[in-house]
Amino acid sequence: MTPSAIELTATPDDRRIARYAAAAIALTVAEAAIPSPLPGVKPGLANIVVLVVLVRHGWSDAAWVSLLRVLAGSLLVGQFLAPGFFLGLTGALASLAVLAASSRLPKRFFGPVSHSVLAAFAHIGGQLALARLWLVPHDGVFYLVPIFAATALGFGIVNGLIAARLLEEEK
Repeated sequence: MTPSAIELTATPDDRRIARYAAAAIALTVAEAAIPSPLPGVKPGLANIVVLVVLVRHGWSDAAWVSLLRVLAGSLLVGQFLAPGFFLGLTGALASLAVLAASSRLPKRFFGPVSHSVLAAFAHIGGQLALARLWLVPHDGVFYLVPIFAATALGFGIVNGLIAARLLEEEK
């Protein structure tokens, strides 16, 4: 190694985040292979991993996992810097913002299912806002809100229940 080379040492936290991110990326790639009945409608299976990380390790680790998933997942499925990448990134950032706020709410009332539903609505809201501002400069894009809201609610509940079950098995 040359004297000018920088040596990076991975910490146990880095390794843990990498393992969770790898699981989320694998789910993202698998989900990309599943045909969607409606363009833009996906179950968001990788968000189960993000929810588990949020509960077990906190928002910061969940943010790393989510953002690494968006970046690496888009590279692996050939969507990096395509509109789908920016839509996914916007949705991830919106859902992370909501998770940051909702994770501070009383745990007695807000658990994995409620966090998942809130994040799903934020995700689709962020995506629709970006689509309106950038891709479809017409208010007609908002006619899709009921369809996307219904799927966000359904998938948010299912993903939250799966995350809750995984967290329950840990105890």
